[in-house]
Amino acid sequence: MKTCNFFTSFEKEEKWLGSMEQKGFQMINKRLFIYTFAKTSSRRSIIKLDYRSFKTQDAFEDYCALFEDSGWEHIFGTINSGHQYFRKANKQGSEEIFSDTASIAGRYKRLSDMWQTLSFSLFPIGVAVITTMPLDSKTLSLKTPLSFVTPVLWFSFFVTFLLYFYFAYKANKQYKQILKG
Repeated sequence: MKTCNFFTSFEKEEKWLGSMEQKGFQMINKRLFIYTFAKTSSRRSIIKLDYRSFKTQDAFEDYCALFEDSGWEHIFGTINSGHQYFRKANKQGSEEIFSDTASIAGRYKRLSDMWQTLSFSLFPIGVAVITTMPLDSKTLSLKTPLSFVTPVLWFSFFVTFLLYFYFAYKANKQYKQILKG
């Protein structure tokens, strides 16, 4: 089964994935906003997320081994995907994958940094679009078949930049809120 969903909060995504597991659907893949589930008889429901990318395969494997040693199964995530998904593998051990507030907040800080990087990387592209494709009466007249391209590009870059910046803001706000306690 495939379903589309978008979250700006780790906790909400964890809760949703846990409820899907309780209904008998285990996440096996995620691409952008599309989650792929397989029907399962298991009803384990504790799913936790982290946001972390790695420079080497060894670092990624060490990270996964650390969680496995703590009773968590790595169910999805790659060396570069950022989002790492874990399922509690046994009844012993903690219900949380992090043992301190700084670690919990750190995942939001890493997520905020990623969204900021994406938003700022779009900025030069947006400047290039604006300077090479100005909006004027000719492009807004819609007399030629491709005259809609310039306004659509302007709008797309503007909205994407604002969304990425908003996501960075939300993650950074969550980071600060967790640190305050």
